[in-house]
Amino acid sequence: MKLYNIYSSFNSLPNSWDNLVVHDIFLRSQYLKALENGSPNNIQLFYVGIFDDEELVGVAIIQRVQLYLKDMFRKNEVSCFKEFIKDTVSKILKGNILVVGYLTHTGQHGLFFQKEKITQKEFLNLVFDAVETIKKDIKEKRNKTIRVIMFKDYFQNDSIHLENAFFNAHKLHKVTVQPNMVMNINSDWLKQEDYINSLNKKYKKRFKTARTKLNGILCSELDLEAIKANSNRLHKLYLNVSNNAKFNTFILPENHFYCLKLQLQDGFRVFGYYLNEELIGFFTLILNGKHLETYFLGYDAEHQYQNQLYLNMLYNMLGFGINNKFKTVVYARTAMEIKSSVGAKPEAMIVYIKHTNSFMNAILKQIFGLMNPKQKWEERHPFTT
Repeated sequence: MKLYNIYSSFNSLPNSWDNLVVHDIFLRSQYLKALENGSPNNIQLFYVGIFDDEELVGVAIIQRVQLYLKDMFRKNEVSCFKEFIKDTVSKILKGNILVVGYLTHTGQHGLFFQKEKITQKEFLNLVFDAVETIKKDIKEKRNKTIRVIMFKDYFQNDSIHLENAFFNAHKLHKVTVQPNMVMNINSDWLKQEDYINSLNKKYKKRFKTARTKLNGILCSELDLEAIKANSNRLHKLYLNVSNNAKFNTFILPENHFYCLKLQLQDGFRVFGYYLNEELIGFFTLILNGKHLETYFLGYDAEHQYQNQLYLNMLYNMLGFGINNKFKTVVYARTAMEIKSSVGAKPEAMIVYIKHTNSFMNAILKQIFGLMNPKQKWEERHPFTT
């Protein structure tokens, strides 16, 4: 008999959980513990175990997100039209939503099941039953209405897209969102110099110019104690970037990076940029099998442009990936053009979404499209042909 259990803490997960999800760090208990202890204030985590009798055969991560206007829109200088869109979006999305997957990270890290033990159709139906149970429980215990349900971040070749009947039955809209920028590391690149040699003349010059513009800025890794000692500074640098975004759904707490390093240890890396011993920027990485996942970063705006900090971060992320023999560097969303100038390629991402109000659901796809407008950008081709 197939059934599901819902857990509200990593402490209560079944013993077999980590053995099932050994392939993905974002599903493992040490990451879940880190995220619980360093979660944004507006996010609550639920974990779903799918069982065949007493055997765990699938898992799902569900985030309850409380969306507030002040967090969604932090840049206030907007045109009248954009103000209208902002007001409309806030009215539709404001409140509680349930995300199957991670709002805090790009990519499909929210679902896994053993195909030989349960069909995808059975698995998804049980996950949706769990979503409905969580939705009902939040209404009964907290008197909060779940307004939106989202299944988040699937590549175009994901088998989930075969389940049209499931998504249609639950009135979930299929929406294409910003692509995930992914860099495949050539197996011939044994060191970063091999990558540089593969660039065409224009981008070799660009690499050298970026390095020159560092102009005395040094990059070094922060260990656990250094992260703890610099938590406030790291958070301020993160907010410099986060607050500049047009649309946001959460703010990381100050202890977030420390919590990840404490639990993931060498699976989580923090690299800082120092000018005259002052921390002026940083980036973070999560090591996920053969995939290097870029995570959050931050920088001092004063040095970002004149020292090309962001571009140098992209090069350093790639250098770490090459030196440590990763297959891919996952650069995630946003800044597509500059990421493509390093060599990353856009991979289309799809979400499934519904509003629990039938009228709002009828127009949700259009509103979501306004939130995620197609950005005009030119893909760069940095390699010799």
